[in-house]
Amino acid sequence: MEQGDHVEISVVDRRVLRRASIVAIPESDLHPPDDSPSSLNLEYRIGDSPPWYLCIMFALQHFVTMFGSTFSIPMLVAPALCMGTNFVVAAELLGTIFFVSGINTVLQSSIGSRLPIVQGGSFNFLVPTFVILKLPRFQCPSSIESDNYTEIWQIRMREIQGAIIASSCFQIAIGLSGVVGTLLRYIGPLVIAPTVSLIGLSLFQEATVNASKNWWITILTIALITLFSQYLPNTKFPCCSFNRKTKQMRCRGYPIFKLFPVILAIIMTWGLCGILTVTDAIPNEPGHWAYAGRTDVKLEVLHEADWFRFPYPGQWGIPTFSAASVFGMLAGVLSGMIESIGDYYAAARMSGARPPPVHAINRGVLAEGIGCLLSGLWGAGSGTTSYTENIGAIGITKVGSRRVIQVAGVILMVSGVLGKFGALFVTMPDPIVGGVLMVMFGMITAVGISNLQFVDMNSSRNLFIFGFSMFFGLSLPQWVKTQENFINSGSDILDQILLVLLTTGMFVGGVTGFILDNTVPGTKKERGMVEWNEKEVAKTGNLGVHDDTYDLPWITARLAQWKWPAYLPVSPTYTGCGCWKESENDRKSSTSTQL
Repeated sequence: MEQGDHVEISVVDRRVLRRASIVAIPESDLHPPDDSPSSLNLEYRIGDSPPWYLCIMFALQHFVTMFGSTFSIPMLVAPALCMGTNFVVAAELLGTIFFVSGINTVLQSSIGSRLPIVQGGSFNFLVPTFVILKLPRFQCPSSIESDNYTEIWQIRMREIQGAIIASSCFQIAIGLSGVVGTLLRYIGPLVIAPTVSLIGLSLFQEATVNASKNWWITILTIALITLFSQYLPNTKFPCCSFNRKTKQMRCRGYPIFKLFPVILAIIMTWGLCGILTVTDAIPNEPGHWAYAGRTDVKLEVLHEADWFRFPYPGQWGIPTFSAASVFGMLAGVLSGMIESIGDYYAAARMSGARPPPVHAINRGVLAEGIGCLLSGLWGAGSGTTSYTENIGAIGITKVGSRRVIQVAGVILMVSGVLGKFGALFVTMPDPIVGGVLMVMFGMITAVGISNLQFVDMNSSRNLFIFGFSMFFGLSLPQWVKTQENFINSGSDILDQILLVLLTTGMFVGGVTGFILDNTVPGTKKERGMVEWNEKEVAKTGNLGVHDDTYDLPWITARLAQWKWPAYLPVSPTYTGCGCWKESENDRKSSTSTQL
């Protein structure tokens, strides 16, 4: 809006003004000018709805962007569950992840934070999952009889389901109670960095198992991903569209390598493996060192998988619960929640929206907790979290529309119902999966370390905390795994809880960093807490102005008529803890400037 423009405030908005001491302005009137740093020259902002055919095209793009991270999760979980060579079940697990991710994406973008965020399977849950499945009672038997094969892996799946369900209730409670801000006052870069980095480092063995089946194919996959993402990201291909109104052809460069480096590398390497298979350049001998590079090793899954299969809650049986598994899975829930909060601010910046208010963050955490709960009920094998790569895609495509993400969620649900679709990707040669995992786990490690940019790394205090947390998070779990009957408290339940926690590297490193960072003397600036808190402040001119971006659809007007929602942390009219009153003067000043 230009200064001096008149703004009509509806009766409903006036009620909000009285209840929450805020001024409500429609999204369309809040768009900054094109030269504003927040506009990013977006083609479609968060409240815009592109034509249906463009919605589908942009949504498919988000689907492809998140595919590389999602499909690899069942490839890792299936062997740990003792599924053996039952690739049909792995395909069903992949379909379940897609289906639940679609539900959670629609939930998050519509009711949760209401930001254009794609939800998908989370690697944060894999580390505690593998630790749980390595407990003595869950280790795979040396020989599996066909009569009890299904029950063997389903027992393990039900245990993981119960752990995800119970731990997700903790995240739901955090979202409903609104204590996110309190937690973040004690969790800074020196806690986040070792926690996230140890996720990637703890999974290197699983990636190596797949990669070692044919190193040449693995190296080719890594080389192509590196080529596309690092050497050719700015190479653009012409993409033309015809405007029926102006009757003009419009062409623009499309950075295909920057958007889809993983999927392009998979397609090219998979195609080469297909050629080598048809020509028998890779011998059809199971004992041969290159055999895993053939594309027909798992081909029978395409014939055995159903065309359509609808995932449903409890499809693997009734979930089981144990204290050890629940406490272990809490580490994955906490790390995923903290990462997602940063994604909320990033998504707001990329989509041209104002920074999310506290009630939107609370709802985002709540929606993600509900999403993890649904993942546990459906038996997806992992919880869900926000996908940072899809937020980056918004900055590249200049499409920040919420509607596009909602359509992407529907596409995810449809793909989860198509049984043959999941089966197709299960046939992918293991060395290709290994190459993708090596790159992704390396990136996860680097992303964790990147949080140190806010910390004074010239300080011996900070160097000690980070270095020791990382080393202790690697060494203690490794030592505990080699000790038999090391923990003997007299209680089997307590022994299992301690065993799971002490063998989870991200938990050990994160707790170590948390204790040291909050007890070793150091200033907030030295700890990185000042920049850590300020990094989310957008450099736009519309700070403090309330628009309807984060309002709940249909019911916000009703909530504004009552007093009690003002004390509900997830309500758009939330005024708890005096948060609105403390910044009321600043908000009025900013509002008058905008008007």
